[in-house]
Amino acid sequence: MKSMRIHEAGGPEVMRYEEVADLEPGPQEAVIGVEAVGVNFIDIYQRSGMYPMEFPFTPGSEASGRVLAVGSEVTELAPGDTVAYCMTVGAYAQQAVIPAERLVKLPEGMEAQTGAAAMLQGMTAHYLVHTTYPLKAGETLLVHAGAGGVGLLLIQMAKRLGARVLTTVSTAEKARLAEEAGADLVIRYTEEDFEQRVKEATNGQGVPVVYDSVGQTTFDMSMRCLMPRGYMVLFGQSSGFVDPRPPNDLARGSFFLTRPGLVHHTRTRQELLWRANEVLGWIASGEIRLHIGSTYPLTQAAEAHTALAGRQTTGKVLLFP
Repeated sequence: MKSMRIHEAGGPEVMRYEEVADLEPGPQEAVIGVEAVGVNFIDIYQRSGMYPMEFPFTPGSEASGRVLAVGSEVTELAPGDTVAYCMTVGAYAQQAVIPAERLVKLPEGMEAQTGAAAMLQGMTAHYLVHTTYPLKAGETLLVHAGAGGVGLLLIQMAKRLGARVLTTVSTAEKARLAEEAGADLVIRYTEEDFEQRVKEATNGQGVPVVYDSVGQTTFDMSMRCLMPRGYMVLFGQSSGFVDPRPPNDLARGSFFLTRPGLVHHTRTRQELLWRANEVLGWIASGEIRLHIGSTYPLTQAAEAHTALAGRQTTGKVLLFP
C-alpha cells in the first residue's frame, strides 16, 4: 500500500509518498481501508518537530473508512463496517491499523468523508462547551478563528446551548461563514481591535470564557476580554506558543487558565462514544452542519499543510488516499 512517511522533522517537503507493507491487526486491533483523512494542526506540529515524534512515522490522527480485518479478540466490529477515529497516528495512508476501542461506527448512510471531517474537531468543540467550561443559556463567549474547523462547530454548539457568540475572523468570506454558523457578532481582527469590540458588546463587563486556538498573537488581549473569575481556554497555538507568564498574571481578575486536549477528554470508551455519537448524531439530523472547505489527494499533503498553516483554509481540510 501507499503511505506518507516522515523520516525527519521539517517543512511540508519532508513528507514522502512511499510504498509500505500491508498491515495486519493485533488481537485487539482492526485494519481500516482509509477513504478520507482529516488534516489538523497537530499533524503540522508533529511533522515540524514542535511535538517530538519517533522517526520514521506516518502522520495523521483522524480518518474514516471500512474495516478490512479485525483481530481475534475484537467483537464489536466486523469487516465491512464504516468507522471513523482520531487521536491515533498513521492516517496518511491507504490503510491504518487502529485499536478497536478507538473506532466509532458511523450512523447508517453517513459518508466516510463526513466521519473524517467530524471526529477530532467535532469532539474538541463538544468537550470545550460541555466540559472545560460548560456553557449556559444566555452567557456570552468569545471564540477565535470562527471560520476554522473547530470554530464553526463551536459556534453552532454554543448557539445550540442558548449562548451568545462573539467571534474573530480575518476576511470577509470567513465572516460570512461565521455568520451563517450563527455567530451574533463577527469581528474582523485585521481591521478592528477585538478587545474594544468585545468590551463594547458586553457593556464593559467582558466575557466569562474565551476559547482561543490561536495562541501567541491573541492571548494577552484575550485575557483582557475576561470578566472577573473568567476562563481562559487555550486549546491550540496556530500562531505559535504563548510566552511563559507568572501565575500572578491571573490575580488581576481571579482568572482560570487551562490548556485542554482531546486525548484527556476521551480517556475511556464510554466517554469517546458519548462525545462522538452526540456529534455524529447532530450532523446526521442536520442540527449541526459541517463545512468541508478544501480537499486534496494524499499525494498533495504538503500543499494541504501549507494552506492550513497559512490560515488560507476554512472549515475542514481533507485528504483522499
